[in-house]
Amino acid sequence: MSEKLKVGILGGTGMVGQRFISLLENHPWFEVTTIAASERSAGKTYQEAVGGRWKMDTPMPQAVKDIMVMNVNEVEKVAADVDFVFSAVDMTKEEIRRIEEEYAKTETPVVSNNSAHRWTPDVPMMVPEINPEHMAVIEFQKKRLGTSKGFIAVKPNCSIQSYAPVLSAWKEFEPYEVVATTYQAISGAGKTFRDWPEMVENVIPYIGGEEEKSEKEPLRIWGEVKDGVIVPATSPVITCQCIRVPVLNGHTAAVFVKFRQKPTKEQLIEKLLAFQGRPQELKLPSAPEQFIQYREEDNRPQVKLDVDFERGMGISVGRLREDTVYDWKFIGLSHNTVRGAAGGAVLCAELLKAEGYIG
Repeated sequence: MSEKLKVGILGGTGMVGQRFISLLENHPWFEVTTIAASERSAGKTYQEAVGGRWKMDTPMPQAVKDIMVMNVNEVEKVAADVDFVFSAVDMTKEEIRRIEEEYAKTETPVVSNNSAHRWTPDVPMMVPEINPEHMAVIEFQKKRLGTSKGFIAVKPNCSIQSYAPVLSAWKEFEPYEVVATTYQAISGAGKTFRDWPEMVENVIPYIGGEEEKSEKEPLRIWGEVKDGVIVPATSPVITCQCIRVPVLNGHTAAVFVKFRQKPTKEQLIEKLLAFQGRPQELKLPSAPEQFIQYREEDNRPQVKLDVDFERGMGISVGRLREDTVYDWKFIGLSHNTVRGAAGGAVLCAELLKAEGYIG
C-alpha cells in the first residue's frame, strides 16, 4: 500500500499497550502516530511517561519515544488524526464501554483488547481464523451507534486461545463436553516478576472472573449471526479452572474432551495441522503460516521452547492421548500477550482492513 494507516493506542503505557507498540514497529500497513493514556501521563513524551516501566524484552521503538502522550478522555482530540485505534485502557468495564463507544461515534473504528464489549450483541468478538463471518454484525452496530465508519470489534480472552482453536479444528467430530484447566502466566495480569515478587516459586489457584470467561467466550465465538446480533452456541459444555503460575509469558491448558463422533488420533492430528482460515488465505502480515503445530515429544509443548512459535501467533499442542473417562486429552499452549492479546487484536485489524471495514 502506498500510505500506512495512522493508528492510535489507547492505554499505551500499560503492558498490553507496550506490546501493541512493540508489535507495530515496522508494520507494513499500520503506523503508531498517537498514544493516549491517563491524565497523569498526558503531556509527557512516551519515553518519559513509561519511564522505567518498559516491560518488553525488546527496546522501546525509537519512532514512539518522542510522541507526546495525550489524555485518553479527550476523545475528539485523540481521534482527530488517526484512522483507527487499538484499545487497552485500564478502567472499569462501565467506563470502557462508554469511552470505546465515544471513540466509535467520532467515526473511528475501535479494535479492543478489553472485555467490556465482548458480550455486546452486535460487537464481533473474533479469532480471525475461526469466526470472520461475525464481522457482518458491524453494519447493524453502526446503525445503532449512528455512524458510517465508526464501530467496535474485540478479541476474546487470552486464556481460551490455547484450546478454543483446537476444538474448532475438531468441530466435525462434535465435541460436546470439555474440562479445561489453564496455567496462566503473570503477564496476563500485566505483571513481571519484579512487580509481583510473591509469584516467584508460587501458584495461586484463583484468577478473578477468568473461569467464567474461559467457559462462556468460546461459545460466543462458535455462535452465529441472526437478525443483526451474535447468538452464542450451546455446545460443547465447558467447565474450567484457572490457575496463576510462576511463568512470565505463556498460557498452558490441560484439556479433556468427549466427542459424539469417535475420531482416531491420526484424524485429530491431521485436522490440527490442516486448520487455517481467512488470515492464511489472505496472507495477512501477522498471520501465522502454520496456525497450530503438533509436537510428538512426550514433554512438549513447553513454555520455554514453544511459546514463540510463529512469532507468538501460533498454537502448540501435544500429549494427545486417549483418556479413561473422557475420549481424548491434550496439552495446549499459546502466547498470552501476543496471540492472546495485542497480536490477536492486530490480526483482527488486518482482517478488518482487508475486508474493507477499516480504511
